[in-house]
Amino acid sequence: MSKKYELRLYVAGKTLKSVTALNNLKQYCEEHLKGEYEIEVIDLLEKPQLAEGDQILAIPTLVKKVPEPVRKIIGDLSNQEKVLVGLDIRPKL
Repeated sequence: MSKKYELRLYVAGKTLKSVTALNNLKQYCEEHLKGEYEIEVIDLLEKPQLAEGDQILAIPTLVKKVPEPVRKIIGDLSNQEKVLVGLDIRPKL
């Protein structure tokens, strides 16, 4: 049975870091989770109240909601190895 990943990316507007983080995340998901993920992007400039629920202290922050355990990765997600480990994804050989 395959796992469906539910990912939430917190950003603040369309800054370079936010756009880079989203592009990196989409690339990793297409490479390693094709068809098995959902990405929800939350712009804290539009919905600041949503930061409290996931205790967001810095942006951009990626939150892996499902599968558990919940994990957070802060930054522009440019370090692919760190992101894959954080998401508990084993690269395909």
